[in-house]
Amino acid sequence: MLTIQIICIGKLKETYLKSATNEYCKRLSKYCKLSILELPDQKVPDKLSDALAYEIKSKECNDIIRHIKKDSYVIALDLKGAEFTSPQFSNKLQDISMTSSSITFIIGGSLGLTDDLLGLCQQKICFSKMTFPHQLIRVFLLEQIFRAFKIANKETYHR
Repeated sequence: MLTIQIICIGKLKETYLKSATNEYCKRLSKYCKLSILELPDQKVPDKLSDALAYEIKSKECNDIIRHIKKDSYVIALDLKGAEFTSPQFSNKLQDISMTSSSITFIIGGSLGLTDDLLGLCQQKICFSKMTFPHQLIRVFLLEQIFRAFKIANKETYHR
């Protein structure tokens, strides 16, 4: 069974996001072994210098790097990443599962990901050019992973 790990910065605060996350985790248990690792986010002051922004982003990304499992196929959620349709994303996950038993998805903090971390990733994906809260993107990701499994298994799911 494929292992999927989601490493993300910050905890879910809103009850409705926690409920959605729990529901998709339950649904995905049929298809994969899923784990979500929430790492602490750094405080971002209202007035932020470039140097401080880089320092905060580096701390968060170095923490992520320490938790990436060896031999896992690493996918970062990044605004400069490739955009997929749901069937294309499903095909991508199927292709990865042919050569790797583990996929790690990375969701960075509000300041994004460092070039060092992005350089470790085999794939960068973007859900939209719009900006969304990182907690909401986690739900989007879980939904699309679930949809990908439904598509791969030729099971019905709303279109």
